[in-house]
Amino acid sequence: MSMTELQKQTNTNIQAKANLIWEIATHLVGLFKPHEYGKVILPMTVLKRFDDALKSTKTAVVEMAKKLDAQHVEGAARDGILCRVSGYDFYNTSNYDFAKLIADPDNVEINFEAYLQGFSANIKDIIDNFDFTNTVKLMVKGGVLFVTLQEFNSAKGDMSPEKITSADMGYIFEELIRKFSESYDEQAGAHFTSRDIIYLMTELLVAPEKAEIMAEGCTKTAYDMAMGTSQMLGCLTERLRAISEDAALTCFGQEFNPETYAIAKADMLIKGGNASGMKYGDTLSDDAFTGYEFDYIISNPPFGIDWKREKSQVEAEAKKGFDGRFGPGLPAISDGQMLFMLNGVKKLKEGSGRMAIIQNGSSLFTGDAGSGASEIRRYVGRLGGSHYSATHRPVLQHGYLYIYLGADQRQGHAPQRQGSANRCQQVLCKAPQEHRLQAC
Repeated sequence: MSMTELQKQTNTNIQAKANLIWEIATHLVGLFKPHEYGKVILPMTVLKRFDDALKSTKTAVVEMAKKLDAQHVEGAARDGILCRVSGYDFYNTSNYDFAKLIADPDNVEINFEAYLQGFSANIKDIIDNFDFTNTVKLMVKGGVLFVTLQEFNSAKGDMSPEKITSADMGYIFEELIRKFSESYDEQAGAHFTSRDIIYLMTELLVAPEKAEIMAEGCTKTAYDMAMGTSQMLGCLTERLRAISEDAALTCFGQEFNPETYAIAKADMLIKGGNASGMKYGDTLSDDAFTGYEFDYIISNPPFGIDWKREKSQVEAEAKKGFDGRFGPGLPAISDGQMLFMLNGVKKLKEGSGRMAIIQNGSSLFTGDAGSGASEIRRYVGRLGGSHYSATHRPVLQHGYLYIYLGADQRQGHAPQRQGSANRCQQVLCKAPQEHRLQAC
């Protein structure tokens, strides 16, 4: 079998497995609306994958937890020991697993609660942000908790690492996320950016050093300031590893929607990625990565959304000038997308950082001369310095979305912030709203 045929077969198997898991949603019909199926399927998939992964060390973890409790070992020391025993960055200290839960149908509700409480803090964080406790209450009320656990414990729900690698499990989970996003219909864009757009962005980011990565590998960091379900970070990781097996990417991201944050963190844990680098919170008012600089920044932040909620924090930071993120000025209160761009510029690694960020057309022309928006454009796009090369020929020509490509090309210890209009170049890549690629 050729590599192409093998890849095609692998993709078919991944989709087939995802379809089998999604079929479990037939038991939710009536109790949940179609766009709510993901509230059950996604967290249950996470739990079953971890349950299967922990199976071989479960007894040892439970016994060790009892010893540590008797010795009053708590906090990071307890976590570290239990993770070492489990063999993963997570664990479960309850006496239950999926098999034991369905062996006692009369007490499934109370036992399942004990099972959830037995997980390590990072898994509880995912469960909490999925709002899974309230989902479980509805499942109990509708009488579908037991049958859902039973289905996930069947052959279709077998997700043991011996049968499904971390990479393939990641792809299966991404396929489930896609199904969940599509079920939102008109709201899908809030969760999902088309893959063809993401792949274009990743190609733009890595193109200047592709040959070097291919020859030598690399160790890089990447950041998404509005990460959604973290699929942009996943695609960038995938692209680098396709170039070189010796390419390592550590991912960081922040997300304000609790459910999509939970998906992103779960996705990173399932893939064995940097789950601790996934942070919950509002990037504009509560920056989780102050002082960080990254090799790559890739993002599709919201546009056309006001920043009234973050107004006091943003204005306070703007008063810090270029010691903060918003030194050049502030855009109109009606649209915060240029604030996200400034956040990204601030976090580019000096001399080498690159950013691909989606904006709509208003970033190009809104605001009179001397306004905050105009000053931001001048700061980001001034091409008078020797640190630049730039092209204004669109890579894509359709619709009203643009990809900005920025690169910090300063050398040594050039003056920072006030003179850092030399920090970015703009490449305006008009992106198709219906996500069809058209060459210019």
